[in-house]
Amino acid sequence: MATDNQRGVLFDVDGTLVDTTYLHTVSWWEALRQADQPVPMATIHRAIGMGSDKLLDHLLGPERDRAADGKLRDAHDSLYGEYWERLVPLPRAADLLRACAARGLRVVLATSAAAHEVGALRRALDADDAITTVTCAADAEQSKPAPDILVAALEQSGLDASRVVFVGDSVWDVAAAGKLDIPCVGLTCGGTSRGELAGAGAVAVYDDPAALLEALADSSLAAPR
Repeated sequence: MATDNQRGVLFDVDGTLVDTTYLHTVSWWEALRQADQPVPMATIHRAIGMGSDKLLDHLLGPERDRAADGKLRDAHDSLYGEYWERLVPLPRAADLLRACAARGLRVVLATSAAAHEVGALRRALDADDAITTVTCAADAEQSKPAPDILVAALEQSGLDASRVVFVGDSVWDVAAAGKLDIPCVGLTCGGTSRGELAGAGAVAVYDDPAALLEALADSSLAAPR
């Protein structure tokens, strides 16, 4: 429940602020290959942004034998974990967060990453001084495109849906925000095209955090509803 009239910005992290989309794609590709369930990388990439539960349903079908899901998730986590010390932020991501905070906006990382991944993402960003609240997968019963992680972000930060904007890089981000009537600004740096993000309902689309920062004063982040 909102505690005041503070305005804020919710940010997805993977593919939006930190350059991890294709690392997740390759890690899932290898995990599935090892399990003799190969899926083309292009198909996997288009599912990134969902949580692992919905991603596996999307890639392998909801009627599959789920007995191996835990092993697949563990394999992905192990493979992805090899990149943790090499994660890099997308262009000017930290500057964007600090610029939002300087404007008096409450900055919230609404990530559905697993709790053990959040530390690596925050180290890569190196912008804790600008961040008010961070969520993780444990805070949501269902992953995107369900809006649970955004609901958790609002509750933990004391923000109201009518006073925020969400920034994400996938159609799943746009869909989750839409279920709460939250405007979503799309970034193409996660590999989803401008047309796809706009078609899903993004109110504006930019190339990356640097481009959004450049246009910040005239963007919907400068004056959330």
